[in-house]
Amino acid sequence: MDDNETDNRFDVVVVGGGAAGLAGALTLVRARRSVLVLDSGTPRNAPAAHLHGYLGHDGQGPAELLAAGRAEVAGYGGEIRPGTAVAADPLPEGGFLVRCGDGSTVRARRLLVATGLLDELPGLPGLRERWGRDVLHCPYCHGWEVRDQPLAVLATGPVSVHQAQLWRQWSEHVTLLAHTWGLTAQDRELLAALGVEVVEGEATGLAVSEDRLTGVTLAGGTSVACRALVVAPRFRARSGVLTGLGLPTVGIERDGHVIGTCVDSDPATGATALAGVWAAGNVTAPMEQIAGSAAQGVRAAVAINTDLIEEQTRRAVEAHRAGTGGGPGRG
Repeated sequence: MDDNETDNRFDVVVVGGGAAGLAGALTLVRARRSVLVLDSGTPRNAPAAHLHGYLGHDGQGPAELLAAGRAEVAGYGGEIRPGTAVAADPLPEGGFLVRCGDGSTVRARRLLVATGLLDELPGLPGLRERWGRDVLHCPYCHGWEVRDQPLAVLATGPVSVHQAQLWRQWSEHVTLLAHTWGLTAQDRELLAALGVEVVEGEATGLAVSEDRLTGVTLAGGTSVACRALVVAPRFRARSGVLTGLGLPTVGIERDGHVIGTCVDSDPATGATALAGVWAAGNVTAPMEQIAGSAAQGVRAAVAINTDLIEEQTRRAVEAHRAGTGGGPGRG
């Protein structure tokens, strides 16, 4: 093994430098593991100005949180590299060869995949540009900031009525835009009972003034006033590395409709069906918020360290029986 290959061999390679990946990496470097974090630099929450609901960090900018996390990992000797893992191949001797988009490779005894997800938004002009600002989906992340304001919910699937019901907690002024979704009589009764107005007609665009959302335009030219628009993205797991390892995504259903994809893993430890590979965060739990994703990263890291210790112990016992033992060490 040449020096370059030695420099590129780690106990754990963490794929993804968000809250889940960095929390897992921090736990592992504090356990005296050699850790590399591969960070593509495209966090899901980048459009948002602030994060909320994370105790001790409420109102902090997402980029600020990640910068602090990277500094903490590096402070314990962890390595963070910009780059995208595009594939991983199991090695005959155990572990994995991780291939990066720039053609480089690294070796890992274990993998923690925390690549997150992509929010696939409804096809409405102008929506993507305002995503995370006044086009929203999670009231626990953004509800307080738009409380008591006129809100509109864009109905595109079975989640939309639930969203109207949920956002009604933050404002009495909620309108559901029927758009492309057929509401049932039961839906309409529920919405009427909550005081949620239903407006028929397909939405065609957004009305914006001085860089603030003021309404949603409908076919025919009418407009519904609102200060925030609630949408239901389709959550697509960033699962390329895992799929290449034979771990396909599974559909997430609501009322018989697929609303996203994720990768199966053990909810307690993050272990996947492939030995040596763990997953944490939104790639495996699309509804998880930052605090929960970070917690998943920590739990997965503990499971990975335990797995490595058990492997080291087995080798120590074998060496002891062969008369060549010298303790398990940390390698």
